[in-house]
Amino acid sequence: MTEYGASGDPGADAYDAVVLAGGAARRLGGADKPGVRVGGRALLDRVLTACSGAATTVVVADPRGTARPVVWAREEPPGAGPVSALDAGLRRTTAGCVVVLSADLPFLEAGTVRRLLAALRANSAEGVVLTDPEGRDQPLVAAYRSAALRRELARLATEQDGLAGLPLRRLVARLVLTRVSDPVASFDCDTWDDIAAARSRIREHGHVLDEWISAVKDELGIDLDVDTGVLLDLARDAAHGVARPAAPLTTFLVGYAAAQAQGGPEAVAEAARKAAALALRWADEEAAEVKPDAG
Repeated sequence: MTEYGASGDPGADAYDAVVLAGGAARRLGGADKPGVRVGGRALLDRVLTACSGAATTVVVADPRGTARPVVWAREEPPGAGPVSALDAGLRRTTAGCVVVLSADLPFLEAGTVRRLLAALRANSAEGVVLTDPEGRDQPLVAAYRSAALRRELARLATEQDGLAGLPLRRLVARLVLTRVSDPVASFDCDTWDDIAAARSRIREHGHVLDEWISAVKDELGIDLDVDTGVLLDLARDAAHGVARPAAPLTTFLVGYAAAQAQGGPEAVAEAARKAAALALRWADEEAAEVKPDAG
């Protein structure tokens, strides 16, 4: 997928996203870091899912296939560093707030993005950055006021005769910042050990189901948040009250019915409620046949 600018009310909640994905990945031996898969999904696609609410998402890198449509940009010259890359991406945005992200954040979620934006809108700061477990700022997991970024980028370019090679801290040090702590979302993958740790964590019991559902939705192009607990309860009722193969077939039919109704999460919930009630009636009839004198 290539270009996209989501339509929507340009109100106070509108924001754009800039994802920097063109680094050299030297600590990974020059591997294509944005394309490295964690939980079956490329790191870049995982980050794009987290900022899917952006009106426009700009990825600063050479174009590639992505699970979600984006606008592509490139710093000049390529490889000129993160400040040049941010400047190139920002030029393709229009919203008053911009979320700036690196492409190697396996545990970043939409909730963290919303938290950064809410913190930015709650005060007069020019940016809100995430901090890692050691309390260090992560300027590539942050929300900024676009006007402030543009102002300081222009000043830097004048003072330094260009932006190439400048470290990002030279830019963000000029901004009035507040901070939000999130040791999980701030985890980035710089080394193969980091990749291995990320792959291990998502397969832990407490994470694997959510990870799998997110991966399937990305793979199928589904932007639908449903109550998975309702579907799991339905599958249990169908398996126990009817037969084990009824569980996956019933949940499939619920999804199909919701799609036929052109509904969202509410349509899924209603179809699941009806199917669950049917499964319970089915089980009650079977129980009555086994114990005809009961009741």
